[in-house]
Amino acid sequence: MRPVQRAYRESSRAVGAIICVVGIGMVVVTLANRGGPLALGVIVGVAFAAIGALRVVIVNRLSRPGDKS
Repeated sequence: MRPVQRAYRESSRAVGAIICVVGIGMVVVTLANRGGPLALGVIVGVAFAAIGALRVVIVNRLSRPGDKS
């Protein structure tokens, strides 16, 4: 795999992981501030966490099995 493709794949994984962590943080902060399960912070946080995790899964599945280097 070319270095540019590898860098793109790894940066996509990193951005997905960061988005997921931000979403989890939003949920934690909202619940810590007495927000309910239907509070905007919880809903948006869950959406961010799901989108970030989905991005990581998609990048991992699109990688070829022999490209784990």
